Amino acid sequence: MAQDIAKISWRQLLANPIYFLAFGFGSGLASRAPGTFGTLPALPFYWWIQDWPLFGYVLLVLVLFLIGIWVCHVTARDLEIKDPAGVVWDEFVGFLVTMTAAPSGWGWLLGGFILFRLFDIWKPWPIRVLDRRIAGGLGIMLDDVVAGIFAALVLAGFEVWMG
Repeated sequence: MAQDIAKISWRQLLANPIYFLAFGFGSGLASRAPGTFGTLPALPFYWWIQDWPLFGYVLLVLVLFLIGIWVCHVTARDLEIKDPAGVVWDEFVGFLVTMTAAPSGWGWLLGGFILFRLFDIWKPWPIRVLDRRIAGGLGIMLDDVVAGIFAALVLAGFEVWMG
């Protein structure tokens, strides 16, 4: 993360809306665990949209994903770093993917957060392959979306198991 901070200042972050989004409204500038801190702004956002109709929810997440490809690409290009640790818009969207069909409630929110972070950090196949082989904004976004899908499937399994 030090290399990211060395290349961008708070002033640049706040002055550039692309960087501001890419760095998760500033949460990606955390000195430790920027991905975890970068996921935190998604929690109140999810709480706000959790009761939307599924079509509207998925459409919004798709739009945020497409915006993220561009925002992450521009920021990584400008910083000259393939996947800057502080760029956390992908975590924001990945968490929303995790929660797509989750039941309402704090327990499910916390479970989705933990599962998403585990899959994003662990990066099992094919997430690790996507992370290594696909460059640019799409590569930055795609591994987190797949981590979100994996986390969503486990969350759905818990829901079925709990009856």
